[in-house]
Amino acid sequence: MGVNFFTDILSSLLDRAPGLTRRAADNSQPLESLCAGLLSSRGEISGMSLAQSILDRYAGLDDAAKRAFFSYLGTALDVPSDAALAALKLYQSDPTAGHYAALINAVEPPRLQLIRRLNQSHDATARLVSMRADLIAMLKTAPELARLDVDFKHLFISWFNRGFLVLRPISWSSPAHILEKIITYESVHAIQSWDDLRRRLQPADRRCFAFFHPAMPDEPLIFVEVALTRGTPSSVQDILADNRTAIAASDADTAAFYSISNCQAGLAGISFGNSLIKTVVQNLLRELPQIRTFVTLSPIPGLMSWLRDAGHDDKLADPDAAPGLAAYYLLHAKHRTGQPLDPVARFHLNNGASVAALHAQADISAKGMAQSSGVMVNYLYDLTKIGDNHEAFANQHTVIADKSVRSLASTAGIDSPTG
Repeated sequence: MGVNFFTDILSSLLDRAPGLTRRAADNSQPLESLCAGLLSSRGEISGMSLAQSILDRYAGLDDAAKRAFFSYLGTALDVPSDAALAALKLYQSDPTAGHYAALINAVEPPRLQLIRRLNQSHDATARLVSMRADLIAMLKTAPELARLDVDFKHLFISWFNRGFLVLRPISWSSPAHILEKIITYESVHAIQSWDDLRRRLQPADRRCFAFFHPAMPDEPLIFVEVALTRGTPSSVQDILADNRTAIAASDADTAAFYSISNCQAGLAGISFGNSLIKTVVQNLLRELPQIRTFVTLSPIPGLMSWLRDAGHDDKLADPDAAPGLAAYYLLHAKHRTGQPLDPVARFHLNNGASVAALHAQADISAKGMAQSSGVMVNYLYDLTKIGDNHEAFANQHTVIADKSVRSLASTAGIDSPTG
């Protein structure tokens, strides 16, 4: 049994006896002093006490005080540049392992170590994710805090590595507190009621999967809703209809991913979707080996805003024009990086999917009409081509699309690609 095992036991015991973990912390001290104390602390119990006190104190701050705290982390605990330059020069002149270790220590800002040390109690990871959500919300008006966000993201990429994530099926029999969070976090097609949720989870031809992290066992990180169908679906109304006839899972030949929702604002920029889709595909193939088609029915969230910005919204006067305009948008409208402008397209194409088909009146909800005039798109995950598609997109920004989609784009009546 290693040190980490006993540390975990100690942490668990102290979490159950909060008086012990508060004993070493003086809550009359400024928050900055507590942080300095945590950075200099060498004792396990005192470190846990200080970490818990800092997180408790932070939770009670108003927005202005939180911003001041972030400013302290971003400036007072920044990289000591003189020491870093000296360490770099020493390493350049004599690149030994010792000088390399000294360089690494010198260029790491103290706030990175502080965040690591804050992550000691059983709920600290979730509270730090919430803290980063607060930070992200402030970046538009406080861009100087972006360096601090780089540090949070750097740590979270390691902490939420795929190797630590656990895939769990979500069903109608899942715990109520998990189901409540699925309702809350659904961001693509709002869940209107418990009956609506039951229609998505209970029938034999429906599946839902979520990633969880051991440090946040009651908080889904991302989840995907899947419809098992015969043939490729062309309308979300058909998938979500309350009077549809379910089929046996064994009769399905297609798995349609119709909603993928990220759940934690504080984990923005930490990619889970690629791993989620691949893992779910593997699970479905084990359960239902007859399924051969894996496809999405996806929104096109940027279409209408692009049409307005590019001066093409007048073309929607023809109700039949929307699919062609959507096809053109997905193939030719570009982000400043050279990738497709549409964020959902970037996600699926980077994962190796191709643009398979466009469907008019596929989402006639208020949100669907406002985003894309009701048009939705199928992205096809052809298991024999995912690798090649990903390489083409990653290296040349090539949008792999079915011939029918390219033909449809030619009907848009737009002369040349625009950004």
